[in-house]
Amino acid sequence: MNYNVRGENIEVTPAIREYVEKKISKLDRYLTEAPDSKVNVNLRFNQDKTSKVEVTIPLPHLVLRAEETNVDMYAAIDLITDKLERQIRKHKTKVNRKFRDKGNFPITFTTSDQTEIHEEDDDLEVVRTKRFDLKPMDSEEAILQMNMLGHNFYVFTNSDTNRTNVVYKRKDGRYGLIEAH
Repeated sequence: MNYNVRGENIEVTPAIREYVEKKISKLDRYLTEAPDSKVNVNLRFNQDKTSKVEVTIPLPHLVLRAEETNVDMYAAIDLITDKLERQIRKHKTKVNRKFRDKGNFPITFTTSDQTEIHEEDDDLEVVRTKRFDLKPMDSEEAILQMNMLGHNFYVFTNSDTNRTNVVYKRKDGRYGLIEAH
């Protein structure tokens, strides 16, 4: 893997860089394209004395992304590695189930028995479906609707672009907007 480790409000020391590479390289055993994969790591030390770690690994058939906040940078790196491993396992199970009968299995994941996992089918089961008309509105009105309903996201038709958008509440309390192309 090729690592791009950046620091915000923190100096990326050789010890931290080595720890990041050692921990994330454990994911190699799950990925067939791992030697060519680029790993983007952003380390940040916040004003509230917490450390935030963000990792993005773009792969041919998916993008692995996780973030973790902790008072200890090394603990955050450990937690994020666990998160990424769970993402890989879940996706691998989903891909295995989907392509089991077709035979044209994407080669992103290794197929060794060591990494084979058996998760409950309930993890990926859709348990509720909702259908509703998307009312045209701007993002500010969508945020007000979301807050009024007590949800952490809201799907709407953007009145300016006539496209489906999603507003969501971020962990920092501010809002994000997802625009469909």
